[in-house]
Amino acid sequence: MILDYDPGDKVINPANKEWGIGQVQSIINEKVTVNFENVGKKVINAKNIILEKI
Repeated sequence: MILDYDPGDKVINPANKEWGIGQVQSIINEKVTVNFENVGKKVINAKNIILEKI
């Protein structure tokens, strides 16, 4: 699996748009840690949730 994210990228979670814009903090294997403006830090499994880069 190739992820198209880098630390610092801005993303949204299309399934939870109310989380707001997030900034990618780190990527370890398929786990992407994102700091969202409305809900704070979340660890996203990129196998299950496709983040949209903005």
